[in-house]
Amino acid sequence: MSNSVLPWIEHYEYAGIFLALALGLIGLPVPDEVLLTFSGYLVFKGDIHFTLALLSAFFGAMSGISLSYLLGYKLGLPFLEKFGPKIGIPEEKIKKTQSYFQKYGSVMILFGYFVPGIRHVSAYMAGFSAMRFKKFAVYAYSGGIIWSFTFIVVGKMLGPDWRIVEQYFHHLGKYVLLAAVAASLLAWVLYKAMVKRT
Repeated sequence: MSNSVLPWIEHYEYAGIFLALALGLIGLPVPDEVLLTFSGYLVFKGDIHFTLALLSAFFGAMSGISLSYLLGYKLGLPFLEKFGPKIGIPEEKIKKTQSYFQKYGSVMILFGYFVPGIRHVSAYMAGFSAMRFKKFAVYAYSGGIIWSFTFIVVGKMLGPDWRIVEQYFHHLGKYVLLAAVAASLLAWVLYKAMVKRT
């Protein structure tokens, strides 16, 4: 899939980044990290501008994940169980993410972008769990900008070696999520401690 998407991104630039990420966040088989890293490589080459690439990625992710939330809210779990496998979200991932969501909810929405499968399901979970959209948006949009920024910067820094991400990310994804969860919990504990002191 990545070989067919990347020339499309190279040709349509910002519109291509936006549309591909929007579709990818809904659950279609778009190689999101590869796409973002490749965008960073195009920034490195001077073909596109960093800020515009980041904004295109952010608004694409924001659009896709918001639509996923809306589908989950309106149509519920039966919709995801029926149509998820048809767009690359198997029942196993749905059940696994549902279990995580019940425990970690907001943290998963914020950092779940870094784990393929989880980012595709977490917004649906938030929707049919009736999480308030305002709360969902704060975590989902914050996570989207962090995720987009991270991989575009990585692609820019790696330059011609950007494909390293394509080779290694899927093996390291779960460890990235665990590190992100640990960091967020530590930040929460420190925040609570500071509030108590004041």
